[in-house]
Amino acid sequence: MKIQRIQELEKLIIHHKERYYIGQAEISDEEFDKLEDELKKLDPQNPVLQIVGFKQSEQVNKVEHQKKMLSLDKTYDEKDLEKWIDKKEVLSIFKIDGSSCSLVYENGHLVLAKTRGDGQFGENITKKAVFIPDIPKSVEKKKNFEVRGEVYCIEKNFFTLSKEMKELNLETPSSQRNIVAGLLGRKENIQLSRHLSFQAFDIITEEKFQNEHQKLDFLKGAGFKTPDYVIHKGTKELKVKLQEARDFMSSGDYLIDGLVFIYDDLKLHQELGETGHHPRYKLAFKFAGDTKIAKINEIEWGVSRNGTLTPVALIEPTELSGAVIGRVTLHNFGMVQNFQLKAGDKIEIIRSGEVIPKFLGVVEKAIGNFSYPETCPSCQSKLKVEDIWLFCENEKCPSKIKEEILNYIHKANIEDVSDKRLEEMISKGLVQDIPDLYRLKEEDFLKLEKVKEKLAAKMFENIQKTKEQNLAQFISAIGVEGVSVTKSEKIIAQGYNTLEKIQALTVDKMLEIEGFAEKSSEMIVSSIKKKSKLITELLKVGVVVRADEISSGEGPLKGLKFCITGELSQPRPQIEKLIKLNGGVIAGVSKNLNYLVTNESESASSKFIKAKSLGVSIIDEKQLLKMIEG
Repeated sequence: MKIQRIQELEKLIIHHKERYYIGQAEISDEEFDKLEDELKKLDPQNPVLQIVGFKQSEQVNKVEHQKKMLSLDKTYDEKDLEKWIDKKEVLSIFKIDGSSCSLVYENGHLVLAKTRGDGQFGENITKKAVFIPDIPKSVEKKKNFEVRGEVYCIEKNFFTLSKEMKELNLETPSSQRNIVAGLLGRKENIQLSRHLSFQAFDIITEEKFQNEHQKLDFLKGAGFKTPDYVIHKGTKELKVKLQEARDFMSSGDYLIDGLVFIYDDLKLHQELGETGHHPRYKLAFKFAGDTKIAKINEIEWGVSRNGTLTPVALIEPTELSGAVIGRVTLHNFGMVQNFQLKAGDKIEIIRSGEVIPKFLGVVEKAIGNFSYPETCPSCQSKLKVEDIWLFCENEKCPSKIKEEILNYIHKANIEDVSDKRLEEMISKGLVQDIPDLYRLKEEDFLKLEKVKEKLAAKMFENIQKTKEQNLAQFISAIGVEGVSVTKSEKIIAQGYNTLEKIQALTVDKMLEIEGFAEKSSEMIVSSIKKKSKLITELLKVGVVVRADEISSGEGPLKGLKFCITGELSQPRPQIEKLIKLNGGVIAGVSKNLNYLVTNESESASSKFIKAKSLGVSIIDEKQLLKMIEG
């Protein structure tokens, strides 16, 4: 029986690897991992477990990897993850759901691109890589090195690509998940690869690094798009990052299926080494997923606070991950249009980390034509199609106003005012905008159904006690676009710690803050200006926004901007706190930076290289302490 099961598992694993690597996966990642785990228990040394990818027999243009491109060990359990971290400093990045590839540069020029393949041999995709915009064709560093990363497809490009493939009479892709492998394996129409994206996550070079994060900084400084990373020093930060990944899986513009954790200290990498299958210093954390086939009964369009119409499929009740599901997000107008979705279609859905399950692809089309609303379901205004979005431009749209108020209620932590209660308050003319919440009197609540004196007093009190808010909470509550609480805290930490300073922000000032690109900076500054009238009205009705007391702005470092790179004698947060307490500001590297603090005389850090090129003063930790001591 044992031998028979081993043989069955071998056939299943090889079959599903083949389907996955040609972009036609038949089972979920979690189901596949269960097959591998079972084989590991029955036959730990089985050679099938050492196959990293699927070696296609018809492939003739194969290229050997100088260093094997290994797979990753994985876990679905947070406790296992915490045990693996074991109080070590780890770096985390999103695990992009695409295709891994390797880029070889000689004297700063791209000479070869290859897929991961079976880990030892990959397919030459250089001609296709040339079309991918995120892959630099040449870099300033005139050296020989190899970059490894992930090719993927963002949601917006997926729809543009599908349209172009239709025009070329090619079979259109069924999902973002399988299009990457499909395009990289094509023998013709290689120009379609221009719709793909790339992020670099590793480099093989003679440059000396001490930490994993220095590699990512180096790659970013060399012109590669890299994943945002966090260095974890405790479980609190870990839980925040896991939640961030869950949120991104629901609303991000490209697919991820978890996170990759890497020990930051490269000495540990050397000590721990690798197995024939995976490095011991990296671990993938994946969210357990479950997929099912469901029938669409109806497509419902909701209006968000920024006017975007969001489609949701109302499906026949379907059990998924232990819950009965009746609603599935269809992402946006582009998704519905691309797949011509309608009532009666049978679709594949997945729930893995998200609260609302997601649409994956169409399994069986129903008879009938695709249609979408031409007028807003809330205010009947004519809708505007813009790229992959459907918009209601009416500023007075009841649904937009309701969603803005509801967002404020949630973010300001106003209790006992539910979605339904807010609808009733709006319909009875008690509330028309956010400031109206603070204009309500206790007796107004008695006009609501099933609300007596005791509950009316409680609801009134719950609203009144949110009149005082901290700055990060307030920015999030009023709905500044592109700013989560985490991002607002990052802005505040750079010295913009009062409402007046936030309102005076410019795009140039935003660009000085590390981690903010031009596009997101323009969006944030524009949104803050649009919220000016709302802010004024909220202050008039008694809302008080507390300044964040991160720094008095006074001290020997007053008016000076600092950035830190490399290892110092104390943890970076402590040095940053010391700078702030003495009047200094932490900033990103720009021409307006006063000092870069590092104990390294030469460094491969992108911050060091950029600071040097801009003529920024570079000082060490001792010099910083002397400045503080006066």
